[in-house]
Amino acid sequence: MNPYIGHASQAYGIEEHRLVGGKGDGIRLLEVNNGKGVEMTISPDRNADISRLRYKGINMSYLSPCGYVAPAYYDNQGSNWLNSFTAGFLTTCGLQAVGSPCVDEGEVLPLHGSLANQPVEQIYWIEEEGWLKVRSLTVDETIFERKLRLHREIAVSLKDNEFVINDTIENTGDRVEPVEILYHMNMGYPLLDEDSIVTIPAASVIARDEHAREDIANWMQMEKPSAGYQERCYYHKFADEKGYASIYQPKLNMGLEISFDASELDGFVEWKMMGVRDYVLGLECGNCYPDGRDVMRQTGMLKFLQPGEQKKYLVKVRMLEK
Repeated sequence: MNPYIGHASQAYGIEEHRLVGGKGDGIRLLEVNNGKGVEMTISPDRNADISRLRYKGINMSYLSPCGYVAPAYYDNQGSNWLNSFTAGFLTTCGLQAVGSPCVDEGEVLPLHGSLANQPVEQIYWIEEEGWLKVRSLTVDETIFERKLRLHREIAVSLKDNEFVINDTIENTGDRVEPVEILYHMNMGYPLLDEDSIVTIPAASVIARDEHAREDIANWMQMEKPSAGYQERCYYHKFADEKGYASIYQPKLNMGLEISFDASELDGFVEWKMMGVRDYVLGLECGNCYPDGRDVMRQTGMLKFLQPGEQKKYLVKVRMLEK
């Protein structure tokens, strides 16, 4: 133990809090501080997603106008998911659906699935071998339907300014289940503005629709907030398993990079939304594209888990300074 301090939280640690008031009333929050510059807020009542990310006191993520919204307010009809879309640094989309509302083989699926609006069943944290580790379990199971579980570990380094999201999806049912997941990571001001440098070294870039295609030459160029802006989405395909994306803010001399196995998370999405207050850049790795599960089935991109089978995914985030 350090003889200069009384309690470890003087230097680093994890504290649990609850919100009071508004639609977020009662939500549990874990405040994580690695003592080196990384501070994050993990929301156990929202799938242990990361609602805030700061580096050396600077905000790195985007918090939507919805703010914190408790699971009780979730509406699974159509696109009403947006009414409780806190965004934050990480919103996990899935597990039964990602992207556009659709009907797939008779099942009515809402926008981006229900996972991000589900409280975890279990959560705890430990310090282990130079890491603060938050471990959780989210149960996405229902009678007559899917029976899927998400085992999550968010490991924050005490030595370097980086963290790792380790997820294991488990099929606990007796039938083959389609499984979709998208790590909806959202960059916000002041990390994000018109001077931000975005790097995605993919082998190819495809526009999601005609509106995005009209400006595909500028996919990497950020803009000032613009009234009436219509989102543009681009799909980036990597040549091998080395998936990577970064954003750097020269005025702050800092940024972050995201790395992942692109052979497993083979659907990388850039969500460019340069609206007034709706000002956010999504750098999103997933095992599908957000076009609806029916479309993923038709294109052969839909993934499945056999009864009792598990699938692991890993995403690493590292802070940058130059």
